[in-house]
Amino acid sequence: MWVGYNLSFDGEAVVSFDIISAIEFDKSGDHLATGDRGGRVVLFERTDNIRDIEDRRELESQDYSANKHPEFRYKTEFQSHEPEFDYLKSLEIEEKINKIRWCQTANNALFLLSTNDKTIKYWKVQEKKVKRVAVMNMDTTQNGGGGAASSSRTMSSLPNGGSYDSSFPPGGLPSLRLPVVVASQESNLVARCRRVYAHAHDYHINSVSNNSDGETFISADDLRINLWNLEISNQSFNIVDVKPANMEDLTEVITCAEFHPTHCNTLAYSSSKGSIRLLDLRQSALLDNHSKLFEEHETPGTRSFFTEIIASISDIKFARDGRHILSRDYMTLKLWDINMDSGPVATFQVHEYLRPKLCDLYENDSIFDKFECCLSGDGLRVATGSYSNLFRVFGSYPGSTEATTLEASRNPMRRQVQNTARPARSLMNRVVRRGAESPGADVNGNAYDFTTKLLHLAWHPTENSIACAAANSLYMYYA
Repeated sequence: MWVGYNLSFDGEAVVSFDIISAIEFDKSGDHLATGDRGGRVVLFERTDNIRDIEDRRELESQDYSANKHPEFRYKTEFQSHEPEFDYLKSLEIEEKINKIRWCQTANNALFLLSTNDKTIKYWKVQEKKVKRVAVMNMDTTQNGGGGAASSSRTMSSLPNGGSYDSSFPPGGLPSLRLPVVVASQESNLVARCRRVYAHAHDYHINSVSNNSDGETFISADDLRINLWNLEISNQSFNIVDVKPANMEDLTEVITCAEFHPTHCNTLAYSSSKGSIRLLDLRQSALLDNHSKLFEEHETPGTRSFFTEIIASISDIKFARDGRHILSRDYMTLKLWDINMDSGPVATFQVHEYLRPKLCDLYENDSIFDKFECCLSGDGLRVATGSYSNLFRVFGSYPGSTEATTLEASRNPMRRQVQNTARPARSLMNRVVRRGAESPGADVNGNAYDFTTKLLHLAWHPTENSIACAAANSLYMYYA
């Protein structure tokens, strides 16, 4: 059973600048970062681990163990991006944070990448001692005639050959007060921008992904993928370029790019045609050819005006072991085995109940909403968002029929539906499809609300905990 709680203020009025646009756990799971449309990054820190030592002693004297769940508290926030204006292209650049990616920690400092549509920034967040300014009275009667108020005489030379007396008179100068910087025991979190990676993308940046080598990362827009070194901000290498010589010949664009979690030479990117390409950096400097292609061929006779639109992949994620790739298109979640490119190993229906409403979705642009997806650290469950602030959790292990629907709201338990029905159908005894809903309503039989949507969520790397964003509120769910 899933239980949830609210991590941020859930007010009545929602300001557009406060709407959360990115969520990311660090590798340890002890820190959580969110970005919003106002260009701010907010960091949360796990607090239940702080009491582990005290709790362990208490539990040793008991015959049972406490039901511990992750608790995150506000840590700090900083302004990552500001609105800009490109005068050469007469283009206004929003400050909205598109992606946040954690980097390797060092010397008790946190490092992360954040990006808006055009600029990527590398941030360092570290605790620093607070220095205060104290005033010292230059009076020898208080310090026994020693120190800076000593009455010894010193003759200093002047440029014209003369001299002046720079000594303090006996007894000091009570009226002379000098400021002195004194270090205190208090400390504050300070965020400092170490690098700015700019002017490398002509189109909006949709992805940023760190490499497992801890030194490089990639950034992707609609037509290109660039490779960066964290320490070099004025140069990047274009490794993927799908821009045709004539833009009228353009048939697909890049929608997401992700590095393999353990192999530093392997990455994957998805396209608007519903395909995923696996690339190997060892092949060539410019990766014109993919090493593997993952795509599902459409059933003959089912093609319509909306086929390509709903097939566009909005997000991909590697499993922690690197064996599987999870992809999200508008209608479904798909799980792919990188060793099997004939088709997905599992398909989970998310928006099948919206198929009769595709015309309405197209008219109000909801069909272009980009929902993210995530996998649990053990790879046994997958999750993605939907409308009415709902998100769905599916069991991805063999034989699983788990399909849970939850709502991100003030009362997280108000809508919790467990679907234990048998798989609807199987393709070639390998592909499992489940989670279909009744048309005309959401998974609970309620009228769907396109104005409230849960686009962003992240799974804790080691525990069954999910952080998800609904408008300007952040929620944590744990099993």
